[in-house]
Amino acid sequence: MTSSTSLLLLHPNDNVAVAKEYLSEGSAVLSGDRTLTALASIPPGHKIAIAQIGEDAPIVKYGQVIGYAMSNIGMGDWVHVHNVKATKPGQDYAFSTELHEPPKPASERFFNGYRRANGSAGTRNYVAVISTVNCSATTAKYVARELTETDLSEYPNIDGVVAFVHKEGCALAFNSDDHRQLNRTMAGFAKHPNIVACIVLGLGCETAQATVLERDHNLVQLGGVKDADEPPPMVLNIQEVGGVRKTVAKAVSVLRDLLPLANDVAREPIPINELKIAMECGGSDGNSGITANPAVGVASDLLVAHGATTILSETTELYGAEHLLTRRAVTPEVGEQLLERIRWWENYARRYDASIDNNPSVGNKNGGLTTIFEKSLGAVSKGGTSPLRAVYQYAEPITEKGFVIMDSPGFDPASITGKVASGAQVVVFTTGRGSCFGCKPSPTIKVATNTPMFNRMKDDMDINAGTILDGSSIEEVGEEIFERIIATASGQATLSEAQGIGDEEFCPWFPGPIF
Repeated sequence: MTSSTSLLLLHPNDNVAVAKEYLSEGSAVLSGDRTLTALASIPPGHKIAIAQIGEDAPIVKYGQVIGYAMSNIGMGDWVHVHNVKATKPGQDYAFSTELHEPPKPASERFFNGYRRANGSAGTRNYVAVISTVNCSATTAKYVARELTETDLSEYPNIDGVVAFVHKEGCALAFNSDDHRQLNRTMAGFAKHPNIVACIVLGLGCETAQATVLERDHNLVQLGGVKDADEPPPMVLNIQEVGGVRKTVAKAVSVLRDLLPLANDVAREPIPINELKIAMECGGSDGNSGITANPAVGVASDLLVAHGATTILSETTELYGAEHLLTRRAVTPEVGEQLLERIRWWENYARRYDASIDNNPSVGNKNGGLTTIFEKSLGAVSKGGTSPLRAVYQYAEPITEKGFVIMDSPGFDPASITGKVASGAQVVVFTTGRGSCFGCKPSPTIKVATNTPMFNRMKDDMDINAGTILDGSSIEEVGEEIFERIIATASGQATLSEAQGIGDEEFCPWFPGPIF
């Protein structure tokens, strides 16, 4: 990356540069040893042509094709959706040709976390109420509200009582892919190391039976009550208990008895190789792939070097950059698993007369992203340079160490829900437009891509990667993110936690039909 006062050139082969600041029409800007005249007003984060680009010629950014010119584009012109078509370039899918292991660290690093009875490591200490179906959602919220209002102040080591509710759970085929995926997601939260105690509430007649979830995923209530005459129930169905009020009373009673045990915890040093970190970008802009995302990539490589796991998802936002990841796959089989997911998404979109090219969103485009291929090339940089170890289904438990991919849509709440269900104890979320996402039970560190937005939204943004545009190195900001991950895992509150955000963001993904 080379920089002038006003422009960033990201690769020597690029025929566009990125505006660091607003360029007014007719203004002179320096590009290398040449002076360009801006032929239009160009917002920061958007692209300017630094060469003549003929009709149908490729638009090149990051050294990669991000689309093709709709018409002739003059040097100094604004390059965006009005003159670029999102035609996917041909990809060369080489496998396992760029395997770069990060250097081993000189010493082991630790975070202060909660060691669970089953050996897992938590970064937070929540009590959960999980609704299997929309019909038990209100009941779950009543249980969480009553415990929070009447009991929680007595237990300072409990971070909160959270009701995880959603809008589905019935009108889907029993034991279908969707049913199994929903159960996998709910089980991932029920068994999550950041959850210390849990109760599951069903209605009783729904497809997503709570008892099936308990049986198929071997759900076990909080340890420490094993000496009780009768273990406390983990599943309650409203119809069996006798209605909403009786169910609330019984669920509150069960969890109230568990609160002293849930509170009886202490943080202890745990190697960071037991961390699983979810990496997400949302509300992206033209700076995302230049500042915050590659800085997260540096942090990812540092974590992988220490033996931790980092998780990339949003398969539709890898589209057009998947050829870079197949080269990093540890085996051709892993690379093919990624391509199989890409083909699935192409067919899925086609089935509904849609196209993956409809991404980026309105906000992404306003921030300077023109095509999905440009967006994907920036998004992939969150994964650093480490080898790709495995590709997982949505919400599938992640067991592999190192850099992995979990299949998911590009919708942030659904994507993060899947990664947390897979075991992620901390989320790192980059944003250029200013996404205010938070997540329970896993704390979310938000990284701003540009300084103006960071200053405007200081109550929401934990780290400013926009300093890279002002002279900080990507490595410096990446190390800052790495250290913040360890501090957050050790109990330091994120800004979204300070505002209490995260109760409404549980969003299981349902790709199939509802009957």
